[in-house]
Amino acid sequence: MKKALYIQILLCVATVQGDTVANAPDTFDQMTYDWSRTFAEVLQLTNQKHYKPAAIDEAMMNAMDAFLNTLDQHSNFLKPKVHQRMMESTTGVFCGVGIIIDNTRKDKDQHLTIIDTVPGGPADKASIEPMDKIVEIDGKSLGSISTEEITTWLKGPRHSTVTIKVMRKEKQDLLSFTLTRDIIKEQNSLSFYLKDQNIYYLALSTFSQNAVNQVEELLKQATKNKYRGVILDLRNNSGGLLNAVVDIAGMFVTKGSVVVTTKNKDNKVTNRYPTTRNPILSDLPIFILINNYTASAAEILAGVLKIHAQKGLTKNLHAFLIGTKTFGKGSVQEVIPVSNNCAIKLTTSLYFLPDDTTIQGIGIEPDFIVERTMPLSEQMRWFTQNYGREEAFKNHIKVHITTDAAQNKSPNEAADQSAKRWSERAKELLQQDNQLRAAITLINLLGTARQSCPAQVASRDKAIQFMRQHLITNDTQLTIEQVP
Repeated sequence: MKKALYIQILLCVATVQGDTVANAPDTFDQMTYDWSRTFAEVLQLTNQKHYKPAAIDEAMMNAMDAFLNTLDQHSNFLKPKVHQRMMESTTGVFCGVGIIIDNTRKDKDQHLTIIDTVPGGPADKASIEPMDKIVEIDGKSLGSISTEEITTWLKGPRHSTVTIKVMRKEKQDLLSFTLTRDIIKEQNSLSFYLKDQNIYYLALSTFSQNAVNQVEELLKQATKNKYRGVILDLRNNSGGLLNAVVDIAGMFVTKGSVVVTTKNKDNKVTNRYPTTRNPILSDLPIFILINNYTASAAEILAGVLKIHAQKGLTKNLHAFLIGTKTFGKGSVQEVIPVSNNCAIKLTTSLYFLPDDTTIQGIGIEPDFIVERTMPLSEQMRWFTQNYGREEAFKNHIKVHITTDAAQNKSPNEAADQSAKRWSERAKELLQQDNQLRAAITLINLLGTARQSCPAQVASRDKAIQFMRQHLITNDTQLTIEQVP
């Protein structure tokens, strides 16, 4: 009875408001008032005539989510559990399965791509691999489900279980994994020292409060040595907390520099975000690895370092971008709590870099385009091992060589391999990373040029031109002439 009365009142209000603005130009208020009457009619007819209406609260939340989704890709309605999990994830500690997901996924996609796994987490221990695609969680398919809601399904109380099914390249059948949720303290950064080249490598998977401390620790340690350069890996980094980006940018650029501004729909500046600390690094080349999964806050950091180096806004900052064009997400989402313990995530403004350009829908172009070449697939490794070599013939002449390594080989080597730490696996992947190798080559080129022909790399533009002449990539056009 109360619900029917409420709907009738809503109908009356909508009718009055609709009549009031009937002759006015189409405005947001007019359109919403007009269609609220239709919406109320639908609710009333559903209550009167549907055979057995159920889960009305779920239907209402889905309806509001659908409305927000029509505004833009990143605006949506957050159900109570989704809102709660989102708030928890910003702290860097939560209970889940330990995967890094593709946040650029569209809601209509039938799968969720795993970019990587968190070191020592449930997914890592279960041998889930990067680029596995989740298609089902606890028997639920992922089609038309928002990424936020999917991540909520993956999180839960500690020691509870969740079953996922994944598609893996070159595997015909779906793979099923039952994972036990645990506390996940995200490893936001991963760092290595390349001893032979005297170069520091730092990878950031996301920006959180933990990441700031991890980056600062590494850079302070690095400054104690006379190293040749730094490689900052922002590939597959889909963003995070803006304040963390500003803090990290402050470690590279002049104190008080504006990292980014936001502008509203009237193109008016709503916020400026300056650095508040003194930089740690100076006069050392920084090569930033980017790709199409570098998005949002990661694009801001890459963009601000490039602009400061390009325009000389920070003295002795030598920053170069290498890889492929970034994703192009320069919009700002504000999480606004609403009733019933829900919230809406609404796009309210756009980010603008220090040169007053936006990355929204555009992305950032690298100074050096280097496409990633992936390691040989399992099929190609099998083919190479079994064909195309002398040893593939059954009757090939065998030469027996006994080595200390062969004599001391552990029978449990296979088990040891599967138990390798995540950092060891990361080292193996970096060994096959052509973009990383290109960055190392460029640092070495720049270092050599500074010593032997400093005039040719006196400015950033000259340095880029010099390095492009000497770096041969898949995109380099070779001038080939036939020898007569």
